[in-house]
Amino acid sequence: MNTFALELWDDEANKCTFYTVRWEDAADNETDKFFKKHHSKPDLKEATQKLLTFVLDSIGEDHGAIDALFNRFENEVVGLPNKGKVTVGEIVFLYPNFPLRLYALRINNRSDLVVLFNGGIKSSLTNKGSKELHLKWIEACRFAKRIEEAIRNKEIVIDTKQRKITLQDGNEEIFL
Repeated sequence: MNTFALELWDDEANKCTFYTVRWEDAADNETDKFFKKHHSKPDLKEATQKLLTFVLDSIGEDHGAIDALFNRFENEVVGLPNKGKVTVGEIVFLYPNFPLRLYALRINNRSDLVVLFNGGIKSSLTNKGSKELHLKWIEACRFAKRIEEAIRNKEIVIDTKQRKITLQDGNEEIFL
């Protein structure tokens, strides 16, 4: 795997800090690529906006990365939005036949630190049947494995008080 940066994507929410990844030579990070690409397609604009609202509002502001909202397990990563009908408090989260998947990793299964990757159009019953999505899933799994390995090896550490991921020396510029 080539070198990539693990970088902050959004840290302004009350319940969750979001990170993303950027290939070393890329202008945009993977999460921004996902939202730009799908928001520009008229038939996916509404779904893209719903997914962005789900991430920033429902996960970021209201509930955090709780098990109920992170229940679509796909090996090393989770597909967003959630699977099936989920009720949290008085809110029902239900996304039947949702056309998009965005892949994510909860850091150490915490509800306050998430890495968002890329994703794609869910055009088949499985991600394997959705060619573009399947490739993004494979890539997300590889990113997730490398991030988890870096945590295990203490190359990167979790600052629980500030909801941040840093290098062992506290540097926030992380290349893996």
